[in-house]
This record gives sequence, C-alpha cells and structure tokens, in this order.
Amino acid sequence: MPNESIRILAVDDVRKNLVALDAALDQPGVELVTAASGFEALELLLKHEFALALLDVQMPDMDGFELAELMRGNERTRGVPIVFLTAVATDERRRFRGFETGAVDYLLKPLDITVLNSKVAVFVELARQRREIASQRDELGAALGRLRAHGDNSPLAMLEIDSTLRIVGWYRSAERMIGYTAAEMLGLALADAPFLPSNGGREEFLSGMNALLKGGDRRAMQQHRFAHADGTLREGEWYCSSLAPSLSGGGLRPGSVMIELLDVTERRRAEDTQRLLIGELNHRVKNTLATVQAIASQGFRHARSEKDFQDAFTGRLQALSRAHSMLSATTWERARLRRLIADQVAIGAVSEDRLLLAGPDVDLPPELALRFSLIFHELATNAHKHGALSNAAGTVHLAWRLEAGVLELEWAEHGGPPVAPPQRRGFGSTLIEHSMAADGAHITADFAPEGVRWTMTLPLVAPVETAAESEAPAPIPAPAMQDPPPPPQSADTLPPLRILVVEDEPLVAMELMMEIEDGGAIAIGPATSCEQALAMIREARPDAALLDGNLNGEKIDPVADMLAAHDTPFAFVSGYDRDHLPQSHGGRPMLGKPFIGSDIRAVLHRLAEEATATVR
Repeated sequence: MPNESIRILAVDDVRKNLVALDAALDQPGVELVTAASGFEALELLLKHEFALALLDVQMPDMDGFELAELMRGNERTRGVPIVFLTAVATDERRRFRGFETGAVDYLLKPLDITVLNSKVAVFVELARQRREIASQRDELGAALGRLRAHGDNSPLAMLEIDSTLRIVGWYRSAERMIGYTAAEMLGLALADAPFLPSNGGREEFLSGMNALLKGGDRRAMQQHRFAHADGTLREGEWYCSSLAPSLSGGGLRPGSVMIELLDVTERRRAEDTQRLLIGELNHRVKNTLATVQAIASQGFRHARSEKDFQDAFTGRLQALSRAHSMLSATTWERARLRRLIADQVAIGAVSEDRLLLAGPDVDLPPELALRFSLIFHELATNAHKHGALSNAAGTVHLAWRLEAGVLELEWAEHGGPPVAPPQRRGFGSTLIEHSMAADGAHITADFAPEGVRWTMTLPLVAPVETAAESEAPAPIPAPAMQDPPPPPQSADTLPPLRILVVEDEPLVAMELMMEIEDGGAIAIGPATSCEQALAMIREARPDAALLDGNLNGEKIDPVADMLAAHDTPFAFVSGYDRDHLPQSHGGRPMLGKPFIGSDIRAVLHRLAEEATATVR
C-alpha cells in the first residue's frame, strides 16, 4: 500500500543491541522489526516485505552468513538488501564471503548513528520508489486491461494502426465483426489487409489514414466498404482518432490511429427499403388520387345533373374504398372475389336476396381487385337504373370459374324490363369495357331483350408467349367512346399530331386521351406495358408520348430510351418524384399525379412545339 510503513529487519542475538538500533533509527514512516535468531528472521521474512536487513554476523546456531545464504536461495527474499553488523574487524576473506552471500555493506560496532541513518535512508527511499513504480505499474496494467476488455467487448470492431500504416492492435470485437484473428492481422501492412477490397476504395481509405496521421491529433468518420472473412462485402462507417508523432514526457510519442468500425450494412438496406417503400407509397397514393380525379372528371362529363354526378361519384369512391381496405388487411397481396362482392352488397350496391352467386373461392391480385370493384359497382348501378334491379322482381346471376389461370365471369340479368342496345355510350359502360385492358381482359356485352349479359375473361396468370409473339404484340385499341365534337379552332388547339399514351391505370389513360383529343390531336394507345409501348413505337411511329413512370412494377426506362433514339419528344406523367424516374432522361418534362387539365394542355403544347421543330 502507498501509505504503509517501510519495514527494516534487524537480527541480533543480543537484546540490548536491538533496543539500541530501534532508538537510533528514528525515521518517519520506517518500522524496525527485530529478530533474536536466524530462524526467527526467516519466519518474519516469509510474512512481510522488507526494504533492508541488518544482520549480526556472530550468532549462535545460525550466523549472519548462513542466514544471508538462505535468503539468497529463496525467491521471495532474494532481492532484500543486506548490511552486516559486526564487532569483529574482519579480514578480507570474511569480507569477501559476506559480499558473496549478497551483502551490500559492512558496518562495524559500535555503530555511527549518522552513518547508519544515512545508509538506511537510501534503502528506504529506494523501497518507496519501488513501491510507487509497482503501484503505477499495477494501475497502468489495470487501465490497459480495462481498455483491452472494452475493446474486446465493444459492439464496434476496434483496431489500431501505427504511423507506417501497420496493424498494431486487433481486438476480439474486430475478430467478431470482420472474421480475421489477431494472429492473422497483427503486423500486417494496411495496404495488404484482406478486409479492404481492392475494388472498394482501398486507395481512398489508405489516403484518408495518411492524411489523418499528417494532420495532427484529429477525429474523423469515413465511409468505406469492407470484406468479411467469409467473402461478403459489407458497408462500414470508420470512426478514427489519430495521434500524430510528437515529443511527450521527454520521449517520442509514435503516431497512431485508433479505428472503430461500425457495420451499417443492414441499416443501409433498411434505408434503401424505406426510400423504396416511401416512393411506392407516394406513387400508389398519387395514382389513386389520379384515378379519383379521372372518375370525377369523366363522371362530370357524362352526368345529366348535379345530383346524378354526386350519387355516381360517391358510389364509385365507396367501391374503391372498400377494395382498398380489404387489400390493406392482406398487406396488399390479394383480395377474395366473394369478399369484394360482399362488400358491394354491404354498401347497398345490390340487394343480397336478388343476387345469385355461383363459383369457387378465387383470390384476385391487387390492381385487378380494385378494377373489379369498380366494374361490379358500375354493373350494379346500370342494373338499378335500367336493368333487372330497376323493378321489384328482377334478379342478377353472377357465375364464375377458374381454369388454367383464366377467370371467366358472367353477369346475367333476368326479370327486368325489356332491354335495347343503348343509343349513347356513357362513362359506366366505357369503364366496364376498358378498365381491364391493362390486365389483358376481354369483356363483351349482349343487350338481349330478356336481359343484359356481360361476359368477362380475366387472365390471372400471364400467358407464356412464343418468341414471335413477344417481338411484336398487338397494340391495345383505344377505348370506344362517344365521338367528341370538333375542337374549336383557337390558339389552344394542338396540331394533328399522333400522341402515344403509356399508362396502366385505365381511368387515368382515358382522361389523358380525352385531353389529347379535346385539344385536336390524335391519341394512340393506351399501352399498358413496356412491351406494348415498344411495339406501338415501332409500328405507329408517334409524334410525341406521355409516359407513366411505372407500369405494374415495370420501369419505363426502355420506352424512354427508344423514344429518345427516335428523337420523339415525350413527357413523364407519374406519381413518383424525379429520383424514381430514368436518370438519363432527367431533362424531360414531368407532370405529377394527380394533374389538372391546364397542366396537361401546357405539356402537350410543349411536346407539340418540339415535334414540329423536329419535323422542320
């Protein structure tokens, strides 16, 4: 202990000599421990630490020389300095024997008190210094042990490099995270370290470490990849603390860099996934808003009165809302056909006792489920207005079957008033016939006098195409709509350009095509996949195009590339932001969903100007 007394051992068979020594050695912090024989001294030496042993030479049973030899033979007492005390003038031979047994000095009796205290003070001071050094050594060892334990236990991989960029510290935390052992890494040049991939910024990392060492005592965070011992490439954040070479405490402190590596691979993946999900959510919400906008716009065009519009618009929103809720409950994976129908019954689209169902359980994919909910709503609405549900006796039979991935449905009305083919095609009929175009569906209507009959063929699994078919698929024809009136000739009128619409949302595509035709141009499409769009570009050679940013999960890049290769001006109409659109076409105009008519017209006029300039 630092404040413990320094012990001096005095051995003499004459008691009064020991009393005299005790009186003579009056030094603060010094305790004189006495023994009357060599055997008693040995017992004390095994119990206590002594800074000095004062041994009488002439003692019975065991003299001072014999005691000194025994002390030198024991590991515990070998380092205790010995001063012999004797009343007999020794010859050189006895003196030599004394030094041979480990003595550091001889003092003759009677003792000179001043000389004795002076010599004892030297050994006491040496003992204090040894004790202080030992204490500092223990503290330093404990601190280093704690540092090592923290480094080994750290959730970050810890390593140290010296001023020559050699690895001089490799903790167990580094072994856990990177996979290499200390035996493999210690002494290795950083340039040869296997955890720094040669194609992943190794030179940049080495340059960063050199800059830290030359820049003084600094702290920095760098981002570099690292290679795990199993061969996988990981993303890392390297937190570095550098100490430049300097003179410290009278000596040279070597330069070094302590590095703590954080594996952020999973975090980066989560961030990428989060950005993707946010982008997809943004796209889906805006697509939904654009669909609602199209429902409102088209419904207003065909409504006979304000109340007629309000009722139709509210019913269509209810149909969409119910389908969205069902898809959300299944994490947007599928929707049961019977449940979709039940939801429409729940909102009063059709009475349960007048709807006869027949068919197996069928799960519809998300986009098809949303469109089917609108189709069912329109069919029920038309039946209430003009068909079997417009009286108290009519019924509707809805039957379906699933065979080879193709869903076949039949809506048959019975017991209603006589049916005649409509003289005017309304929005509901157009929506029914063309809302499934993106899914490759085939929908027909038979307006027989005894009741209208709709048949639908909906592929639930994409058919396998032959090579010849995949090269040039037949384009989907434009929706059959009521012939629009001739557009007024004004400054807002577009040239008679052919403008391709690439859009997988039928209602949004319908709205875009109507804006094009209202402006005086010719609408082509809509194309609902990249394959269809590329075929239409090759065959129809459009003068301009409007492109959705994503077609049922398919990126629009190849379509944009082909249009650019043909010098065909185009604009994006998308629910995504710029970051999710083709970066190589960042200069093209973009219109976000939902849009307003004036914005569409402005984009169309810009494309018309580009197309006209290209022709010239």
